[in-house]
Amino acid sequence: MQILPPVLTDLIDAFGLLPGVGPRTAERYAYYLVRRDPATPQKLANALQSLPGGLGYCEKTFALVPAGQALSDLYTDPRRDKKIVAVVSEPFDLVALEKTGQFSGTYHVLGGLISPIDGVGPEQLHIKELVKRIEDDGVEEVILATNASVEGESTALYIQQQIGDRKVKVTRLARGLPIGVDLEYADQITLGRALEGRQAL
Repeated sequence: MQILPPVLTDLIDAFGLLPGVGPRTAERYAYYLVRRDPATPQKLANALQSLPGGLGYCEKTFALVPAGQALSDLYTDPRRDKKIVAVVSEPFDLVALEKTGQFSGTYHVLGGLISPIDGVGPEQLHIKELVKRIEDDGVEEVILATNASVEGESTALYIQQQIGDRKVKVTRLARGLPIGVDLEYADQITLGRALEGRQAL
């Protein structure tokens, strides 16, 4: 005997696929949409449906861009300093740093962190492209803005080794960031101070 209609159980199961969403939270999300104006779930459905074909990656920074756009606006903007590059793990880390309003350089998204236990090695990240950018754009400073975790630290160390003896200043975000906190969840004040207090490695 079915307690809930299949359409609702399918929705709950779909919400349960999201990270950090347990069964109870998935049920709350589903019930919320059931009680809302029909336009709300339709808007959500439209956004989800357009997602796969609506996104692309910048050819230089690997930040998210609208499909068909070759380069990120944050890279092509003439007010941005291409000689300073903040290296982040994921696209939403870039968003977190940008919200501080204190960074006028460009970004480079790695697409993850080195994590052998998860099967992620340096070759799966955009590290070679970063080294090429350093040469192509005459980069003077690389800010390693990876998370303060074992994976973040090992990735930062690996990048520093790949940069080698190139005449580039390599800095790390100051330790205003709590250990184990992802950039996208840090508040703007903490991130702003971390950018201001970055230190040479």
